[in-house]
Amino acid sequence: MRKYISFILLGVASVACTDLAVVPKGTAVSDVVFTDPDSYRGFLAKLYAGLAVTGQQGPAGDADIKGIDEGASDYIRGYWNLQELTTDEAVIAWNDGTIQTLHAHTWTSQSEFINGVFNRFFYQISIANQFLRETTDGKLASRGVTDELRAQIKTFRAEARLLRALSYWHALDLFGNVPFPTEQGTVGTAAPEQVDRATIFNYVESELKAIESDLAAPKQNEYGRADQAVAWTILAKLYLNAEVYTGQQKYTDCITYCNKIIGSGAYSLKDVYGNLFRADNNLNNPEAIFQVNYDGLHTQTYGGTNFIIHASIGGGMSGPDYGVDSGWGGVRTTKNLVDKFPDVTATIDKRAIFYTTGQTKEMPDKPNAGFTQGFAMIKWQNKTSAGVTGSNPAYADTDFPMFRLADVYLMYAEAVLRGGSGGSDANALDYVNRIRARAYGNTNGNITQGQLNLNFIIDERSRELYWEGHRRTDLVRFGLFTDSEANDARAIWPWKGDVAAGKETDTFRNLFPIPSSQIIAGSYDQNTGY
Repeated sequence: MRKYISFILLGVASVACTDLAVVPKGTAVSDVVFTDPDSYRGFLAKLYAGLAVTGQQGPAGDADIKGIDEGASDYIRGYWNLQELTTDEAVIAWNDGTIQTLHAHTWTSQSEFINGVFNRFFYQISIANQFLRETTDGKLASRGVTDELRAQIKTFRAEARLLRALSYWHALDLFGNVPFPTEQGTVGTAAPEQVDRATIFNYVESELKAIESDLAAPKQNEYGRADQAVAWTILAKLYLNAEVYTGQQKYTDCITYCNKIIGSGAYSLKDVYGNLFRADNNLNNPEAIFQVNYDGLHTQTYGGTNFIIHASIGGGMSGPDYGVDSGWGGVRTTKNLVDKFPDVTATIDKRAIFYTTGQTKEMPDKPNAGFTQGFAMIKWQNKTSAGVTGSNPAYADTDFPMFRLADVYLMYAEAVLRGGSGGSDANALDYVNRIRARAYGNTNGNITQGQLNLNFIIDERSRELYWEGHRRTDLVRFGLFTDSEANDARAIWPWKGDVAAGKETDTFRNLFPIPSSQIIAGSYDQNTGY
C-alpha cells in the first residue's frame, strides 16, 4: 500500500443548505456498517479521505456536498482558494461563477465557493461526530468488540477528534462565529447553535489537549494519519492567532508547542526545497508533520494538488514537462510575491520557482483577461524528485503538506518577536537561518539578529510557504489583508479591490460571510458588513 487507506462507502447524505447535522442515509449505521471489525478503520479512513476526495466514486459522481461543482468541492482546493486567491500570492484566469470576486475582495454571502468551503468543513465535522457516536463504550459493549479492537478504536477516536478540531479551527479562522454541532447533539433535529469565536477556540484547545496521550508519538503513526505533533501544530497555530480570534495574546503557549515539535527530534528540514512538492514527497521526507494524501490511481480528484498543478500550467507551458497530461491555464501570481525574491530563476534563492517565458510580471488587465499576465508557478509538480512522471498524468500523486517543520520554525521566531516566553532570540535566528541556508544552498542568505523582525517574518513566510494555504491567515494576523493602519504597501497588490493598482478593502472582509442559505436555514447571525 503506497499511501492510502481503503475507506468504507458510507452513503452519507450530502450537506444540503438546511442540514449541518449530517446523518447517514438508508439502513442504520450501527446495524450494518459496524458489523465488520474492519469497518471502524474504514470509517476513520473516510474521515481522512474527506480532506482529499469529493465523493464516493472518483472525480465525479455521488458527491459529498451540494451547491457547488463537485470538482471544486475538494477540501484542500476550497481552502486553498480562500487562503490564496484572496491574497497577493495568486490570481486565476477563469470566470467560473463567482471565482473572480475572491481576488477582487467583492465576494458576497451567496458565493458558491465560500458556501462550498463552509459545507465541506461541516461535512467533515458531522461525519466525525457520527463516528464518535458509534464508538462509545456502550455501543462497543453491545457489539461484543474485543479488547484488542477497543484499544485500536481508542486511538481512532482520538484521531477523529483531531480531524474535527482541525475543521473547527479552519471554520473559526475563516468564518468567525459558527454553528457548533458535536456528537452530543441529536441528529436530524434542530439546527446546531451558533457560538462565538472564543467558544470554538476554547473547545479546539481543550479537545487537542484531551486526546494528546491517546495519539501516536511523532512520526510513529501510519503515513498520512495524525499523531501528537499534528495536534501540537494545530495548537501552535491556534495560539499564534489567538489575539485575532479572542483578543488575548498567547504567544508563550505558541512557543511551548513549537518547542514540543522541535524537541521531539522527529523532524528535520528536507535537503532540497523543491522536492517537498514532488510526486514522491511521501518518501524520505523528515520535514512533513501532516500531509493530505493524493494518489493518481486511488484518490482521483479535480481538487487538491491535482488542481494546483494542472491549473498552474498554461500559455507556452507543456503539461508533460510537469508530469501531467495538460495545462488548465488558470493560476498565476502577482508581482508582489515575485519582488520578494532576489531573482526569478532560483539561482540565488532556490524557492523562486517561477515560469517567465511568454509571461509578464505586470498585470495591466483583469486576472480573467488571460493566463500570460502574471508569472506562472512551477513549485508544484507531478514528477518525482528524480524527474519521473507520477503514476497517472491525469491525476497527481503529490501530497499536500498541510504542516511542515519550516512553518514551525517561523512560528517560533514570530512568537518570540511578539514577546512570548520560553524561547530565545538566538534560537529564533538559528531556525530562520536554517531555512535560509537551504534556500540559498549556503550561508549567503543568512540574516543577523538585527535583521530579524516582524516585517522580515511576514515576507519570509511568503517566500517559504507560498501556495501552501497560509497567506490569508498570515496577512490577517499582521493587519495587511484588507486595510493597513500603518499604510503598509504590502496591503496593496494588483487587482485587490477590483482596481489595477490594487487598493485597501473594508476590514469586515477579514472574515468571510456565513453563507446566506445557512443564515436562512439556521437563523444564524451574519458577520458584520455582509
